[in-house]
Amino acid sequence: MAEEEKIMTIPLLTTKASPRSKKASKAIKEVRDHVAKHMKAKPEDVWIDQELNQEIWKCGIQKPGPKIRIKAVKFEDGLVEVSMPEE
Repeated sequence: MAEEEKIMTIPLLTTKASPRSKKASKAIKEVRDHVAKHMKAKPEDVWIDQELNQEIWKCGIQKPGPKIRIKAVKFEDGLVEVSMPEE
């Protein structure tokens, strides 16, 4: 079923240069672009889990945290699902 699975740590440091009102949105875009690049998929084929979205947004729009650990699973049809890793 799953073709490829990776656990990655994504630095969100480029959000520091963003305006305070757009940092969490920029972090979501950064996660999507990073996963698309490393899993060889299109950014529109990357699906971000609700739990991961809530983790990025938990401190509000202005403070998304410096890095985040994710699990990316690429399926045979090219869709990539991004979620929090089980620990």
